[in-house]
Amino acid sequence: MAERKFIRTCSIWRALEVVGDTSTLLILEAFWLGARRFEEIRSRTGLLKPLLSERLKRLVAADVLTKVPYSESPKRFEYHLTEKGRDLYWAALMMLRWEKLWGPKDGKISIQLRHHQCGKTFDPKPACGHCLEEIDARDMSWSEGPGLGWMTPTYSRRRRHRDTASNREEGSILLDHVAQITGDRWASLVLRSIFTGLRKFDEICEDTAIATNVLSERLNWLTEIGMIELHQYSERPPRSEYRLTEKAIDYYPILLMLLLWGDQYYVAPEGPPLLLTHKPCGNILDPQVVCSECNEPLKPEDVEFEVTETLAATDAAE
Repeated sequence: MAERKFIRTCSIWRALEVVGDTSTLLILEAFWLGARRFEEIRSRTGLLKPLLSERLKRLVAADVLTKVPYSESPKRFEYHLTEKGRDLYWAALMMLRWEKLWGPKDGKISIQLRHHQCGKTFDPKPACGHCLEEIDARDMSWSEGPGLGWMTPTYSRRRRHRDTASNREEGSILLDHVAQITGDRWASLVLRSIFTGLRKFDEICEDTAIATNVLSERLNWLTEIGMIELHQYSERPPRSEYRLTEKAIDYYPILLMLLLWGDQYYVAPEGPPLLLTHKPCGNILDPQVVCSECNEPLKPEDVEFEVTETLAATDAAE
């Protein structure tokens, strides 16, 4: 009988079980851009109808979306975000921030955010709630929380959709590169391990319980797209470890907001499994997303956005 594997309890893991899928993230992107009905979402995402239907059912079952009738004869429904779904807003802002910094620029939607409180256009900024300084992964330390434990990982069967965005209409893409990374649950778990100081292959494998062949493929892919680098730290015997690039360091706030969402909705009764400390101010981290112009915490109702799509997408919609 194979040895039973256990991994650290992790709110990021639990969050990724719900949204750690490229197709799911494309659906949520469509919602943030105003799509509510099945055909609107299908047009935005380019997903095949059976796949879209299945993902929508998952999101309803997870209480991220709810079905609301808009026509009685014939019976027709549209989808609305629940409070739980709306609380993914801050993770979405961090994805938008990262995509703007590191994603490809061609064929993308242009989006401009305006903060009602200060009246200025802004970029979302991850900040410590105590000192309001911008969060940098290198300024963080972590310790075991009251909810730390071990669990048997349940790996739901999923296909990779790294090329899903290519099926969408040209110019309809907002979150492209980031959706491929966050939507690949294994890749996000690998990054989580490296962020907590586990850099060697065997350490990452033990922490994630990912099959060695799958782990090798993800490490190679993350290296190819510039998220990690293989660094040799010993010549005799030859030994190497994986280190984060600046591109990956900037990805940290996404994992942080997923952790916050997972802590909010999936935490154990004892409390969060992980406590983060912001070293510059010495306080337990209270992560917030603030306006880059006035440093005030952002609320969804205080932010308006203007979307500009490429001419090709506008023509296709007409």
